[in-house]
Amino acid sequence: MTDAALIGPVTEPDLHVMTYNIRRRSRNLLPGSPDRWATRKPLVRRILAAEQPTLLGVQEGLADQVDFVSDALGPHYQWVGHGRYASGRDERCAVFYDSRRLELTAWQQRALSATPEKPGSRSWGNLTPRIVVSADFTDTATGARLLAFNTHFDHLSWRSRLESANFILDLVLAARSAEPDAAIVVIGDFNADADSAVYRRLTADGPLRDTWEEAAERVTPQWGTFSNYRRRRPGGKRIDLILVGNGVDVMSTGINAARFDGSAASDHEPVQAVLRYGDRSAGASDSARVLP
Repeated sequence: MTDAALIGPVTEPDLHVMTYNIRRRSRNLLPGSPDRWATRKPLVRRILAAEQPTLLGVQEGLADQVDFVSDALGPHYQWVGHGRYASGRDERCAVFYDSRRLELTAWQQRALSATPEKPGSRSWGNLTPRIVVSADFTDTATGARLLAFNTHFDHLSWRSRLESANFILDLVLAARSAEPDAAIVVIGDFNADADSAVYRRLTADGPLRDTWEEAAERVTPQWGTFSNYRRRRPGGKRIDLILVGNGVDVMSTGINAARFDGSAASDHEPVQAVLRYGDRSAGASDSARVLP
């Protein structure tokens, strides 16, 4: 039996997008810790089996965890991305996609650094490498082009986050210049909330819009997206975001703060949105309905 979905599978021309920091597997945890991957993995499976997003950006996934996500989603999903170090090991910002709907035409992984083409490189004050994975698709249902970016900004260095935001914007502007009619989606854990300079840099007077603000319908309250396994917090900070370019309508969005007998699947809540593009006759409404 599949759990009830927050959004679940959608039909064309809608596109279901999810960003999910699944929390890397950790060692030497105390018995009973909510952070134990062995305890969390069946909960992650339940969420993914119910939601079946068309496009999923995962953060903090180690190799075995990415394989687990792939298995949880099902055989029609494929993914791209490798570890953030020069060896290709450690955390991945993997991009998963439903191959029945999206045809991958190109992908690339870059370091968030002054030398982005050098794997494992670091700049701007971050102690560990940070990355962005881009994936270009043709939507087989509509024929439209979709350009997706999945990233995870540094958790310590504000300068790294701000420079990373500048780098992402440069990538988006270059993509828009190369394919002006393509839909653009940027997903990730930005470690910066809506009151931050990083958020303003990404969304103010630029090519990206926050789906939470743009949605015709919000299907959940504004839960904080980093719970650290604690109780759901209404009105909390949103540091996990789905951003979209111009020409993309946001039909609905939600923050999936599911609990299973009180337990959370990750220290982050997945964020989901239903998008529509390539069909200008069906725009989103001007005002969002917000649940109390």
